[in-house]
Amino acid sequence: MKKTKSPQNQQAELLKTLGDFTSKQNWDDFFTIRGTDDSFEWYAEWPQLSPALLSHLSDFLSLSPPPQILVPGCGNSKLSEHLYDSGFRDVTNVDFSKVVISDMLRRNVRERPGMRWRVMDMTHLQFADETFNVVLDKGGLDALMEPELGTDLGNRYLSEVKRVLKDGGKFICLTLAEAHVLGLLFPKFRYGWSLSLQAIPQKPSKKPSLTTFMLIAKKESSPELQKVSSSIHSATGLYGDQARGLFEALEIENNFRTAHANGSDMLYSLEDLCLGAKGDLSELRPGRRVQLTLGEPGRSQFLYKAVLLDAQKQSDSFLYHCGVFLVPKTRAHEWIFSSEEGQWTIIESSKAARLIMVLLDSSHASASTEDIQKDLSPLVKQLEPGKNDSGALIPFMAASDGIEKRNVVYQVDSALTGPVIVDDVVYENVDDDISRLFPSKELIFRRLTFERSMGLVQSEALLTGEKSKTIVNVKEQKKSRSSSKSRKKGNQSGSSSNVSLINENSAPEIDHDYLASSYHTGIVSGLMLISSFLETVSSNGGMVKAVVIGLGAGLLPMFLHRSLPCLSIEVVELDAVILDLARDYFGFRESDHMTVHITDGIQFLRDVAASKIAADGVNPNDRSCSYSSDANAEEKWIDKIGLLIVDVDSSDSSSGMTCPAADFVEESFLLTVRESLSNTGLFVVNLVSRSASIKDLVLARMKTVFGKLFSLQLEEDVNEVIFARKTEDGIEEGSFHEASQQLGKLLNLKHAELSQNITDVAKKIKHLK
Repeated sequence: MKKTKSPQNQQAELLKTLGDFTSKQNWDDFFTIRGTDDSFEWYAEWPQLSPALLSHLSDFLSLSPPPQILVPGCGNSKLSEHLYDSGFRDVTNVDFSKVVISDMLRRNVRERPGMRWRVMDMTHLQFADETFNVVLDKGGLDALMEPELGTDLGNRYLSEVKRVLKDGGKFICLTLAEAHVLGLLFPKFRYGWSLSLQAIPQKPSKKPSLTTFMLIAKKESSPELQKVSSSIHSATGLYGDQARGLFEALEIENNFRTAHANGSDMLYSLEDLCLGAKGDLSELRPGRRVQLTLGEPGRSQFLYKAVLLDAQKQSDSFLYHCGVFLVPKTRAHEWIFSSEEGQWTIIESSKAARLIMVLLDSSHASASTEDIQKDLSPLVKQLEPGKNDSGALIPFMAASDGIEKRNVVYQVDSALTGPVIVDDVVYENVDDDISRLFPSKELIFRRLTFERSMGLVQSEALLTGEKSKTIVNVKEQKKSRSSSKSRKKGNQSGSSSNVSLINENSAPEIDHDYLASSYHTGIVSGLMLISSFLETVSSNGGMVKAVVIGLGAGLLPMFLHRSLPCLSIEVVELDAVILDLARDYFGFRESDHMTVHITDGIQFLRDVAASKIAADGVNPNDRSCSYSSDANAEEKWIDKIGLLIVDVDSSDSSSGMTCPAADFVEESFLLTVRESLSNTGLFVVNLVSRSASIKDLVLARMKTVFGKLFSLQLEEDVNEVIFARKTEDGIEEGSFHEASQQLGKLLNLKHAELSQNITDVAKKIKHLK
């Protein structure tokens, strides 16, 4: 006897005809084989679905005329028929399969004459803006969001949904709520929408199955960011990957919305802005500043971060009603481009009523300026204020990357640090002070860049020697890929730079007597806070223990070693690859008084603090045990740290700090620092953050641990160097001039001008009270 196939097996075989859910031909074949009379319900069926659905549609029952409902990707589901029979007569169904639309029309033409059926692609709806009160999707978005297909089709579809919905309208999406689907849904409905998510009860069954969810997005008049409301919890009956993905996506999105509810530091999408998230963009609003993203995967070649600025004072004297200002990656970190205050100075000088500042990054490194302008033009056109009846193009302006020539010397991918680049550059302009010191040379700087730190240059050195002159221009090469953490050069202007090459046979040397990075100069200038102590030890032939956590290119330790012979330096570096780069490309060398430890800096310091207590049985916080010139005391406390410098970048961008890593400003570490320092010692930390609140938090922690704090804010830079003394004793602000002169005399430098520069910077240090 021949066995008949079970309904489940028949359904499985039928689904094989689909393969690609986005293929029109596959769907035609599917509906041809199945027929119209046998409706196919992908997700929840009407008895389970109707209570929640009709509850959300009840808001529209009193409307006159009756609510317009769109069902995209309708297939041969009976959902529309149930809606019609429940009193919602103005239902429009669309599907790109002619087969199913023809069959559904024949099935309903007599019983439901008001029902409309259209052959149409749901990603390109042929309806006017704000046509419908409700868009009801049953599995349509999920079908477009096959993981291997990416987000392009889903993104287009949701943009169309947002366009055709009326104010106060609802998008009701029946979905399995997979993580990659929610990852598109949530951001698309952030501004001007309220979102809620609920589970649809499952049909009684002995076998567990995936839960269907109903997401309701309501088009609000307010652009305020609201949390996604949900009554879903672990008792809903979810299990496995579906539960994990859903709860994780909800948590991430609501954390994001809570953190950015006030709209500060928030990136809007172009679509959000065009839909009114920040008001009517066609009108100039003096003082308006909006951070946004431009571009979409599949629709533009690149994605961009941008800032829209409407001039604070509108005038008839503007040269442009709208302009675009491109900022290369190498300069995007600079204060004038990264801070709100700096950005306002740019729009004032641009003579534009509205300026769209586009901050380029590493993803644009391989593109020419022409490629970027071509890609951006249709995007920024949507941000143009008013009407441009003349048809004039929006002008593009650009900041120079400041580099005249560049050669990538070496690249390596470290398991700990990530991509690292060593390159040699010639800047378009340098400070006059440098030009006077080296008047007859084309100055070449060697840089070490950690790509994980937003491409900021970690270290920078001046090359010396005749062989360094072999650098030459090479036309049609790509622009610089890295930006500077801090460099000594003048104002940058002019055209874009070419890449350069250096003769492979050359072996330029590093000038370890010159600090090319201004924050290194700032760190050294702070030693005037302990200059009296250093002079006493030096005059007695003693040594001060100095610990530098974070080697980088080894330039700061090398400078300290050469200029202050009284220092016995221990450098702590976590990554052995960085030590190899410092030796091979920056001339770093260890000696009797300078050693390197490849270990974790925090643990290293904990071991130092613990060893002192264990060895001596004395509380190192006891002021009577401070370092002195007495021979016995010196022998007892020679291992107490007299100078501790923390200069490490952060691998975690979410911390809000580029330097240091967050663990190095936790109170537990700061207490370890205090235990490790001698009473006359100095703690120095290079703090790099664009967040004023994070800086305030770090300073507040340090104030609870240390007796005195001092600060040096570097001009035109995000670096702030913080100096901490263990006790309240020590130098006062009125003695800074004398102390800086004392430091200048201690420094053993070839050029008096360099010593003078350090002492001049020292005068800018402020006491934090």
